[in-house]
Amino acid sequence: MKTLFNAALSTLFAAGVCFAQEMAPEDPAHEELRTLRKELVAAIVAGDVEAQLKFADPDVVVTWQNHVVCRGHNALRKFMADSGSSAFKGYKVEPEADVLTVLHGGDTGISTGGSVGLYEVLGKELEFENRWTATLVKEDGRWLVAAYHVSLNALDNPILNSASGMLYWAAGGAGFLGLLIGWLAGKKKRS
Repeated sequence: MKTLFNAALSTLFAAGVCFAQEMAPEDPAHEELRTLRKELVAAIVAGDVEAQLKFADPDVVVTWQNHVVCRGHNALRKFMADSGSSAFKGYKVEPEADVLTVLHGGDTGISTGGSVGLYEVLGKELEFENRWTATLVKEDGRWLVAAYHVSLNALDNPILNSASGMLYWAAGGAGFLGLLIGWLAGKKKRS
């Protein structure tokens, strides 16, 4: 009976701790970070690179889906001019965090989430489901992106699916061509 009582007491204590955590006020940093996300996404959708850079630390490091790594504002400008802004057409699903940013010491945060980007690649409009991780730092009272890594599923994405479809068509065409050559060769041999 004592064990049952201890288990019930432990359960009530755990529930009380969880309830107290749910009732604890949210750190104001989270609303600041939501505002950062909203304004940064608006700048991205508008294709305004200079506005985007206002939300990036001068020494920002960004790793893109194609394995290009940009360090600093000038590298981001060059990437956007060379390839980034011409292929990217907007979002089907804007970037959204999975959970609240993990805050470290009040001036650093790590956020993870997902988005679905719209791209034009090789003349085709494609949707890429992305996963991302952002490291944010608070400098002079403002949150900035210090590092950003975005990736897509290497085993299930529109380019791979398109290539697989073309491979099936090519294999089917090669098989048909092989049958045709075999039939013609057999017909010639019989004559």
